Amino acid sequence: MLKQIRYFQTVVRLGSFTAAAEEHFISQSAISQQIKALETELGVTLLKRKKRSFTLTQAGEYFYKKSLVLVADYDNILRELQKVSGNSGEYLRVGLLKGYSGKEFNSAVSEFTVKFPDVTVKVIHGNHDMLYALLRSGDIDIVLNDQRRAFSDEYINILLDIREYYVEISSNNPIAQLKEVEIGDLKNIPLILLSSPDQQETERSFYTNDLGFKSEIYFTEYIDDALMQIIQGKGYMPMEGSGETVQTTTKAVKLLRNGKPIIRRYCAFMKADNSSKHTNEFIEILKKQF
Repeated sequence: MLKQIRYFQTVVRLGSFTAAAEEHFISQSAISQQIKALETELGVTLLKRKKRSFTLTQAGEYFYKKSLVLVADYDNILRELQKVSGNSGEYLRVGLLKGYSGKEFNSAVSEFTVKFPDVTVKVIHGNHDMLYALLRSGDIDIVLNDQRRAFSDEYINILLDIREYYVEISSNNPIAQLKEVEIGDLKNIPLILLSSPDQQETERSFYTNDLGFKSEIYFTEYIDDALMQIIQGKGYMPMEGSGETVQTTTKAVKLLRNGKPIIRRYCAFMKADNSSKHTNEFIEILKKQF
């Protein structure tokens, strides 16, 4: 019955049998049959079905609210049970670029958790080369990274999205009034990069030699520190993710080189010999977010 209750909750949350079926990777007819079976088991009608829509009955509305608490308690009991038994459960280790601000990754984790509540997603933040090193050593299962080198046959390489480079700069800086800026026009403003000490020279070489930044470079390991420097007008930072800011104190400005946008390719990488079901499942969910 628990699986049927989860199906019911998803249908109500999304307002659609079709969308709920897609989220649970089953057919629309199958999820409809499961909800009818739930209604039969409970002995009440939960949904008033129309041609392409539905409404909750009074009983359905009551059951929906109470079932949310019930399922939340059940999930918590399972987590506590694992702790009591000394079993920490399964982990999926995912590497993520420091400072990545896109919503796609969080959405993928949320959907994955619904499908595999017993698997904990452990996120490791790092720079490009650090994440690759962890993937090579087997200390990480999946990496969400930008592409800086040719694809290798040792890995499964999935191109998730191609995006234009943006920089995040203080809203008080006159450059923030521009929609786009040439990389050379930023040469007198410090470039702030997120990096651990051992990766700083690698990052400096990439941004200076490969991308063509001419600015003085400041390094920090913490996104909060970088944002504080930006807000105070002490530098700017390349944006990881969608190029959208969620605050009014900074602005995203498109970055150009010789009048053309600079392109960044976001990819997911895993070892070619990784046969974990959870790794493949997470990759499939992640691909849908882009």
